[in-house]
Amino acid sequence: MDEASLAIISNEEEMAKLDNLDQAQLILARLMEGGQEDDDTCKALDQLTKLLNKDIEAVKRDKDHKSICTVIDDVCVDTIFSYLDMRQADSVRGHAILTTSAYLKAAGDAGSKSLTYFFFDRVKRGTYDDYIVAFCVAAAIFPIAPDMVAEMFLSEGFLPSLGPLMRRKWKSRKVETACLEMLNAAAMNSACRESIAKYCTEWLEEIVDQDPSELSTAVHSADTGVEGAQGSIAMRRHSEAVQNLAAVILAKLRAVPSTNQQSAGEPGAERVTLATTSIEDLSKKFTSMILTDAGHGKQHAVEGLAYATIQPTVREEVAHDKKLLTSLVKLLAEAAPKSPLTYGALSVFQNITRYRPAQSEEERKMSQLKAYANAAGKTGAPNPLNDDPHVAERCKAVFEANLVPVLVTHSRNGSVASLSIIISIIYALSVTTSLRGQLAQQGAVNLMIGAWTALPESEAQTRRTAAQALARILISINPALVFGGTRARPQNSAIRPLISIVSPDPAAETRDLLPTFEALMALTNLASTDDDTRATIIRAGWTEIEEQLLSPNNMVSKAAVELICNIVQAPEGIQLYAEDTPQAKNRLHILLALADSEDEATRSGAGGALASLTSYEPIVKGILLRDRGVQVVLGLCAEESEDLRHRGVFVVYNMISCEGETGEAIRDKIRDENGLAILQECAKKSRRAEVVEVTIQALKVLLEDKDKPRMWEVD
Repeated sequence: MDEASLAIISNEEEMAKLDNLDQAQLILARLMEGGQEDDDTCKALDQLTKLLNKDIEAVKRDKDHKSICTVIDDVCVDTIFSYLDMRQADSVRGHAILTTSAYLKAAGDAGSKSLTYFFFDRVKRGTYDDYIVAFCVAAAIFPIAPDMVAEMFLSEGFLPSLGPLMRRKWKSRKVETACLEMLNAAAMNSACRESIAKYCTEWLEEIVDQDPSELSTAVHSADTGVEGAQGSIAMRRHSEAVQNLAAVILAKLRAVPSTNQQSAGEPGAERVTLATTSIEDLSKKFTSMILTDAGHGKQHAVEGLAYATIQPTVREEVAHDKKLLTSLVKLLAEAAPKSPLTYGALSVFQNITRYRPAQSEEERKMSQLKAYANAAGKTGAPNPLNDDPHVAERCKAVFEANLVPVLVTHSRNGSVASLSIIISIIYALSVTTSLRGQLAQQGAVNLMIGAWTALPESEAQTRRTAAQALARILISINPALVFGGTRARPQNSAIRPLISIVSPDPAAETRDLLPTFEALMALTNLASTDDDTRATIIRAGWTEIEEQLLSPNNMVSKAAVELICNIVQAPEGIQLYAEDTPQAKNRLHILLALADSEDEATRSGAGGALASLTSYEPIVKGILLRDRGVQVVLGLCAEESEDLRHRGVFVVYNMISCEGETGEAIRDKIRDENGLAILQECAKKSRRAEVVEVTIQALKVLLEDKDKPRMWEVD
């Protein structure tokens, strides 16, 4: 193709006149020509990616569509894949992976065959350059097409061949790095991890155990003075960067043991070489790298530590190393959003702060039975380092390292994956009551509200976690301290997230009522502020709240009635009970039933709600017409608790102060139900002045009214 034809690619207007096949051929020709500036290469790759994505959509619409993949032969595929080489600029590799992903989707089975041919053809050639390209391609494609690459990776004879390559007398730094990057990516797959553990553990440990002091004499004399060169360095020993990467792979193998490792002790099991490098040894190596390494090695160290902290002993060591925690927080603060370093550091903190999942009583019993059934009687038992007191101490240590402000900053630009980890960390920190006020001060409330709003509905469980963390914080603080100020979110912005977890999770296998309870408590706190907030709560979630009044769980029922006690301070709340409808009458009936429940706190909440509602005649009339309505109210006046008696006499005073026929009828009813004697006894038992005063006022009204003629007795 001549220069004039190739120049068309830079002219968008001319390109638009060509069909997709011609455009693809021109772009591929330019990419194969090479010698371009990186920006031009990225532009060409983007154009090809765009065409491939259009091609995917076109095939979906029309099965007879001629795909542009028909012009992408093995030479073209070789060209595209070669831009994934680690020796290419990072920007080029980034654009190339998008192009590769689009190609594999568009080409389907043909793309899979092309990848397999490319990989094994390069490996068979056996030169250092071919090894580098093949391994880099496998490492880059693994995250986007894991099944496809795993099948290729697990081909018979491939993994065993890596040992002799890595044990060669003359080393190539880039070959070793590319090979280990490939293994590092493959170790995310369970089947690949099993094979790596079987065939590669021994020489990986040889790399890690190499004495670093030998490196200075390891470079061959012929290569002296070329350490800064771009090409490979012939070495007798492995470079420090290669050692660090090998340690990361070993950490993945140790953190998630393979089936072979787990069954090594079973009768007839295949002999497995005992590990010489423990996960604790590896974690110390990663810690040293983080504290001393000023280069790229820190990313590998953080990734390795993220896997090492899956083990409880390592979590404990890391959490009590203040210097390491401070360094990790600093690394996270300086890391770019959505980068591997950010994800790795967040994973470390997530592992350190993770609590054991809540279990029902039945699940706890099953866990105990499994532990007893184990031959040793101990292997199945939970690790004590994972119990709540140990996790709480680790959470305090992480909080004291000043992590929360860094999490708030990263949450603004992070991916869904990183945001999910941030939410889980704040959720764990919020378990500790003493930290909640400081979490709010450092921006955790706004973070949780923003995260809940930003996450898509498909992330339902993560959104529930964010809402529950928000609830915990809002239970323990004065809302005015969080939502006051010009830069704060409006208080009502917290209501929808809280309402979303009032109803138990329909997708959960076991019914967990803790989120419901905590959401109701947080809403109660918010409802203590102003009528606008109360009205918003009613509009957003009255149905969900009302359902919890009849919960079989006393704590949930109590929390719901305490929330309603605050809600009915607003006109909208009063209207729910005062309107002349069957629903309102039923609500009042439920409230009276709760005022007579066995749980004292529930009776107190219901009594408080009645104390507010009975200032209105329709409510008084409803109590009068309800069987045992007056008896329930007088029952509050006879309680042992002075707080309950206070609520009861206040309700009585409100009712007997009602005017007209309803007032006369309720006063008669109270006297008929032995109300005078109950109130007199209440006055004798009470010690607080406000209780005695209201009781005496009620008695006075009843006694003065006793001798008055009734309206129906007046002619």
